[in-house]
Amino acid sequence: MKLLKKIAVAVVITASMTAVSSTAFAAEAHKDLNAIVQTAAKSTEASLLEAKALLEKGGDTNEQIQTALNNARQSVKEFRYEQTERLRQKLNDKLRTAREAFLENKNEEALADVNAALAIYAEMKKIYDAAH
Repeated sequence: MKLLKKIAVAVVITASMTAVSSTAFAAEAHKDLNAIVQTAAKSTEASLLEAKALLEKGGDTNEQIQTALNNARQSVKEFRYEQTERLRQKLNDKLRTAREAFLENKNEEALADVNAALAIYAEMKKIYDAAH
């Protein structure tokens, strides 16, 4: 009889936990994935253009260039769209090589990589816009 009561209590507790957890998940705010991707796209473009302008300008802008490249790499991570995934990986590789070239004081190579990244970004954006 004690075993039966323990089983009944366990079932009731499990059922109540399941009901509460499903309610909590249902109350989670709805995320608009298109808005997230569009925000990431705008942020990526702005960071790339900022890095390009700073590299062309030259001078004592090392920290700003590094910040712009890092921001672009972070925001491109959120540009998630299945049809552009391979391009996103290529873009991330270009940003990585641009950052490495910049850290080695090879600004011409870094600028070339940023320009290539902008071309890849434009292609990604074109594919994304065509589908939406």
